[in-house]
Amino acid sequence: MTGGARRAGLLGPRVSATTGVATAAALVALVVFGLAIAPPDEIQGDAQRIMYLHVPAAWAAYLAFGITTLASILYLWPRTRSIVWDLVAGASAEVGVVFTGLTLALGSLWARPVWGIWWAWDARLVTTAVLFFLYLGYLSLRRLPGTAESRGKRAAIAALIAFIDVPVVHFSVNWWRTLHQQATVFNPELDPQIHGVMAFTLWLGVLAFTLTYVYLLDRRYRLLALDEDREERELEAAIRARVGPGPAGGAGTTAGTTAGARAGVTP
Repeated sequence: MTGGARRAGLLGPRVSATTGVATAAALVALVVFGLAIAPPDEIQGDAQRIMYLHVPAAWAAYLAFGITTLASILYLWPRTRSIVWDLVAGASAEVGVVFTGLTLALGSLWARPVWGIWWAWDARLVTTAVLFFLYLGYLSLRRLPGTAESRGKRAAIAALIAFIDVPVVHFSVNWWRTLHQQATVFNPELDPQIHGVMAFTLWLGVLAFTLTYVYLLDRRYRLLALDEDREERELEAAIRARVGPGPAGGAGTTAGTTAGARAGVTP
């Protein structure tokens, strides 16, 4: 894919704009239902309303890291290897880290009135914090110097390792005794413990945060593509300055040397 095609983003301009409008509308509807229409919980009272944000944020984090893993696999597979998959993996991981941090913050806000503390060394909380730092490490690894191919390979392998913690986080409340409540919807019995307007509001939150993820992924991908193009231009300029113009303006020499440089031969 050429630089111009990469900069166009994952969504076309019209689709991106439509997604942005739909995201804003869904978030506004979530605020209205979550604060005004959905009734308070019989046990937790109004503190339960945080769940309309906390659960969708956790879902969006799972989705983001799942896309990072899928894109990493496609990058590692020789037949589908493309810089696009590497950029998708990186962009999705960045958005996923934001949602994971939001999940932890919202969970603390919920724990204070319900548990009486901001933080507990609970299995679900600890494994989620580990997940947050694993993907921070993944993003740091992507910034290490090296060719685009070497960066993509090492980052893809790290993404596959980090994703192991996602099912650990999800099933932690079933595998260990924990303060955290059991899964409300995707429990082992697949028997949702929420109904009516409250269930609708929760699913509305999942939809709103999914749209938010898609929109942010597209925007972040565009920025990463611009950065990648800038690095390519800087590399070509450095090569031209080093070797000088070749035959016919140096186009053939520059192209050939650039390909060699991206393969690992630096000027």
